Amino acid sequence: MCTWMAIAKPSTPTRFLPRGLIGNSGKILGCRALTLLHDDQGHPLLASTHRGDLHLTNGIPQVLTCYEQATEVLHLTDLVVDREAMAADFLAQMSAEGRTMTTILKTNQYTGLTSFTNVGSFVPLTVDRHGTVLREVAPAQFLLARPDRDDEPLRLAVALIRDLRRTVSCSPSEEDLPRAWWADIRHEEVAWWQQGWQATPAPAMPTEPKLIPIVTTAEQIDAVTLAQIYIHRWPAQENVIKDFLLPLGLDVNHGFAKTPVINSEVNKKRETLEKRCANVQRFREAAREKAHRASGLETKLWKQAKEHGEKVYRTLNDRLQALEAQGATEGTYRAERRKLKAEADAELEPLWQRVYRVREKSHQESSKHERYCREQRELLRALEDLAAKERVMHELDNRKDQIMTVCKLALANLAMWVRDRFFPSTYAHATWLRLLPFFRLPGRVQWGREVVQVEVRPFNNRQLTRDLLAVCQRVNELQPKLPDGRLLILHASSSPFG
Repeated sequence: MCTWMAIAKPSTPTRFLPRGLIGNSGKILGCRALTLLHDDQGHPLLASTHRGDLHLTNGIPQVLTCYEQATEVLHLTDLVVDREAMAADFLAQMSAEGRTMTTILKTNQYTGLTSFTNVGSFVPLTVDRHGTVLREVAPAQFLLARPDRDDEPLRLAVALIRDLRRTVSCSPSEEDLPRAWWADIRHEEVAWWQQGWQATPAPAMPTEPKLIPIVTTAEQIDAVTLAQIYIHRWPAQENVIKDFLLPLGLDVNHGFAKTPVINSEVNKKRETLEKRCANVQRFREAAREKAHRASGLETKLWKQAKEHGEKVYRTLNDRLQALEAQGATEGTYRAERRKLKAEADAELEPLWQRVYRVREKSHQESSKHERYCREQRELLRALEDLAAKERVMHELDNRKDQIMTVCKLALANLAMWVRDRFFPSTYAHATWLRLLPFFRLPGRVQWGREVVQVEVRPFNNRQLTRDLLAVCQRVNELQPKLPDGRLLILHASSSPFG
């Protein structure tokens, strides 16, 4: 059994490289792709470096051909590949060549159990030391659509792993949806409009165990065996390589030397949610107070308007009764009644309009208060979900990187010091590439008790030779001394070295 791994290796070239998956994010200028072939015990068989935009579906056939030609192995039949190779045409091509491919479905290729057919019974796959089932697996089948052959999907055997330790959100059914945002609160705690009400987290969204579908082009295979084959990929691939990196001192830069730290991104989200929750708590209480005051003022103004209206209409009735006692005609009586009623309504209209304005204000503040109560429950739920999904963040040990950085800095300072002190003024802004030919010149060193003489071979270029002679003259004029106190003399040879 052979497994594959595709690695995007960052680089800092002087020229642009084709962008890979990581390079496309803009965080790394260019990448190289490393394709690794190893056996089921993790022993590396072949590794090749390619352009950063190489897709694994193109890299696998190349490395397979190279390895089979070099080792004279006729055929590699069983391959466990990375998720990147999850392409219908590629799997069909490999299957036609007599190769059995095992990989994992991409998350955008399925939505749940309904995406699979012929799902069997789940059986335990992983248990802890107490006998609790952590993962269970069931056989299934999956029809993988092919781009140009909609009527001929690729049928894959599936080991459907259900991870009981990890859950994902699922769409709630109509029965699970509450009728109101406060429907899940106990009857004695529903009085959210009263002072001192304590908000509780909103009910969590329904979840289901996370599905991990392992697929293979093999016609018949046991689900437990298939799951174990793919799960073995990571320890065989990562841990074996890691064991060799540790004694070589390469563990730090590969992320194995690390310490747990605060998850800064989660901490930022938590601080934002907590700040908003505190603000909503304050806004909620303010809205409740305003709604309470507006409700009290509405009751007071309504009573005043009603009492004043009763007084006005009593006066109106008295005048109408006096007019009727005077024997006024029916037409005069009706005209006077309409006139007095219009005057009374005009007098009462400002009072009732004020009552309506205060009532509308009370309704707005009550709606705002209810909205803040609901939002606070949602924020509390978001905080609990964030804590449940928080993952430990690790900080890599960068001490070796710091040492290499210091060494690079010292070398750069040494090169610039030599340039500024001994080279002609035309080299005042020379870079390392321009100075490198001088540092690579062959020559002879003669060690004496008090003097060290360095004789270098001149260039074939006349201009460079003149610059070299100027450097030698400058060195001999300044008479630099080595750390042990001996004088350094530099000169160019007039004859080739024997």
